[in-house]
Amino acid sequence: MIINKATITLGILAGTAIGATIGVLLAPEKGSATRDKLKKEATAIKEQFVSDAKEVKDDLTKTATSGKETLKKEFVEVATKASHKTDRVITFLEKQLAILKEKNKNLQKTT
Repeated sequence: MIINKATITLGILAGTAIGATIGVLLAPEKGSATRDKLKKEATAIKEQFVSDAKEVKDDLTKTATSGKETLKKEFVEVATKASHKTDRVITFLEKQLAILKEKNKNLQKTT
């Protein structure tokens, strides 16, 4: 199983939420104080989640951009190699054509 930053972040957030909820529910306080604590914890968890989600998104964007640039570089390299190989093939074909022309010329002289 692959564990990435998003999975770890979600696990931490879930654990924090569960722990905070249990802690607040077991605390010997009035209901209004308990609800206020729950709201504060929920807000803190939401803010942390939004922050972590933005960070993961930024990392994915950087990775995608880097991959795109790498792909462009590799494409240029492949195109360059293909161009050189094409030149070699053309040169080979030109030599073969010259040989065929010479053979044809010799055939025309003998007939």
